[in-house]
Amino acid sequence: QVQLVESGGGLVQPGGSLRLSCAASGFSFSSAAMAWYRQTPGKERELVGTIANIGLITEYADSVKGRFTISRDNVKSTVYLQMNSLKPEDTAVYYCFTTIVRYGVRESYWGRGTQVTVSS
Repeated sequence: QVQLVESGGGLVQPGGSLRLSCAASGFSFSSAAMAWYRQTPGKERELVGTIANIGLITEYADSVKGRFTISRDNVKSTVYLQMNSLKPEDTAVYYCFTTIVRYGVRESYWGRGTQVTVSS
């Protein structure tokens, strides 16, 4: 059973930092690209960034480029989102996401999310 479990969210002041974690299980983590999304009430889920399974290539949304960093630990089957210089507009529920192929079918999986609130 595929599981993605986020943690590390919370309340932080503007300019502060947080590190989110996403613990994965139930699939070959090292073979899967991973992504972080975020969502605020009334808005569509927004892609924050991705990290490839090969070469650890990362890509980021323009809104977080230079402030957020995605990394992964294939031994721990965990992907991280380091968030620095946080702004109030970064307030959202952050979700971990992956797709895997099983029996020729691509399946998508989401974590339950972790709330990040940036406020003074």
